[in-house]
Amino acid sequence: MALDIRFPDGNVHSFPEGTTPAEIAAWIGPGLARAAVAAKINGRLVDLTTPLHESGDLEIVTLDSETGRHVLRHSTAHVLAQAVLRLFPEATFAIGPPIEDGFYYDFDVGRPFTPEDLERIEEEMRRIVSEDQPFVREELSRDEALEVFRDHPYKREIIESVEESEVGSGEVVTVYRNDGFVDLCRGPHLPSTGRIPAFKLLRSAGAYWRGDETRPQLQRIYGTAWESKKALDEYLERLAEAERRDHRRLGPELDLFSFPRELGAGLVVWHPDGGMVRKLIEDRSRALHEQYGFRFVYSPHLAREDLWRVSGHLDWYSEYMYPPMRSDEGESYRVKPMNCPFHILVYRSRGRSYRDLPLRLAELGSVYRFERSGVLHGMLRLRGFTQDDSHTFCTREQLGGELQHHLDFVLNWLADFGFDSFEADLSTRNPEKWMGSVEAWDEATEALRAALDESGIGYRVAEGEAAFYGPKIDVHIHDAIGRRWQMSTIQVDFMLPERFGLEYVTPANTPERPVMIHCAKAGSIERFMGVLVEHYAGAFPLWLAPVQVTLVPVADRHLEYAHQVAGRMRQAGLRVEVDSTDETVGEKIRRALTAKHPVVAVVGDRDVEAETVGLRFYGDDEETRGVPVDTAIEDLVSKATPPRPGER
Repeated sequence: MALDIRFPDGNVHSFPEGTTPAEIAAWIGPGLARAAVAAKINGRLVDLTTPLHESGDLEIVTLDSETGRHVLRHSTAHVLAQAVLRLFPEATFAIGPPIEDGFYYDFDVGRPFTPEDLERIEEEMRRIVSEDQPFVREELSRDEALEVFRDHPYKREIIESVEESEVGSGEVVTVYRNDGFVDLCRGPHLPSTGRIPAFKLLRSAGAYWRGDETRPQLQRIYGTAWESKKALDEYLERLAEAERRDHRRLGPELDLFSFPRELGAGLVVWHPDGGMVRKLIEDRSRALHEQYGFRFVYSPHLAREDLWRVSGHLDWYSEYMYPPMRSDEGESYRVKPMNCPFHILVYRSRGRSYRDLPLRLAELGSVYRFERSGVLHGMLRLRGFTQDDSHTFCTREQLGGELQHHLDFVLNWLADFGFDSFEADLSTRNPEKWMGSVEAWDEATEALRAALDESGIGYRVAEGEAAFYGPKIDVHIHDAIGRRWQMSTIQVDFMLPERFGLEYVTPANTPERPVMIHCAKAGSIERFMGVLVEHYAGAFPLWLAPVQVTLVPVADRHLEYAHQVAGRMRQAGLRVEVDSTDETVGEKIRRALTAKHPVVAVVGDRDVEAETVGLRFYGDDEETRGVPVDTAIEDLVSKATPPRPGER
């Protein structure tokens, strides 16, 4: 039987049934045969040695593609496991998937891995790569697989928990062998270990089996693998740059915020300079919300448990809520994980007409969520944080226009802070965790899709990733070093208006249910701050810097003049400090630049006589001497003016 194989360029050729992708790659040309690492047949990823038994679309996968890197990293994870079991025969192994830019593998080895262990493991991996061991796929019955992994309880648990529909007819389990080592895996893999060109082990950490704190804690080794030594080196440099920008280091160094142990995990305190940046972020948020027609409300930090029962949070979100508190009236209260039920109560506080809609409510509301300790990450993942939350109530006819209104707001908000590369995810219904009707979900999803299409933002569909009460858009940005961050969220909700019985009166004097739109522009102020610190490496633009100008007197006799200049600058609206310490001029300048203050203004004898200053900007090694104070102030005020609201 002949198979009709269609290539990405649209050409179709016939091959005998049983031909492998490797043979087809060789037929195309020796260069592709050498570069090939896997193949896709009708979208299904397979090994190069897989005999083909169906006609259709074929793509030969090479290492310099995202799919090729996925196969490379999966194969390198297996080599990691093989090396660990060679060096630590008493160890058992769990799972080792490829992840973004790398891979990891979990081991039960009885103790944490040391840096010296990682060096030994990496050297053993290089030995395995040099041996060029073929990866050989085998199919076993469930009982055979359980016997193969009889000494590895985590593998046995995986095999025992997999449904027949997941492993195929006859309960077939796939494994891969190389040089006596065997691992449970669907594949595919590289043809052999020798095809791994460049890799590096990065670190180790503890990880609970299956993410469950009640299960054993394993040791996870992280690594990365790339298609060339050059690509690996470039990635390691990006990692080093990310480390230099890490907000958990820069925040305390720049005296912006800290995470005192006395507070407990996942909680932060803002210092004066960080508090100023936060104020500027919040001022910007309020200004834009007003411009886009939102009205401000305020709500308490806790409410009776019944509120969360009506909203559905107790049924669908209780694992992220803190335990109840008992009042002296015998009622249970919960601290809020969300602001939305409070805004619903504002809407429901009186009768509403179609003339009131759209009703746009906004709040900078603090919320509290019980995040597991393993996922806490500085300002990016906290247990207490403030959302720039808004909720819009509108008619179904208004929904499309309101979603476009929100997207325009979000893009202007992000552009104001220096972001100009946007992508979006459209998250659809999770078939296992949702409420309402399929029809309402479909209507909401299509409204979001239409808004994205109209905006021109590139997006992907994230199947099944929506929250329980409605589909959503997540807007992503790329920072200064190319990392992708999820920022703003826009979510359509037919469910909460239904659960709370919200209504408005139509022109025909009949009751109708409004639609609710949830939107957080920053996500959370804390997370937004963490991203900004890393995006700017702590060197905020002039309008956002907590201290805009540091005045440096050359000697004590210039101190009075420095304070006079500082007073004139403050009167013009600039944020200024005078360094009056008993240090050298060079040390004062160095300290201001280390603190990443945007402008250093030096004053000496000639400046006192001529009413001038010397200006030096952060990142510029040269100083401009003899600038008249009025000219300097006019120039700095112009540079320090925030972007005009709503302009991109």
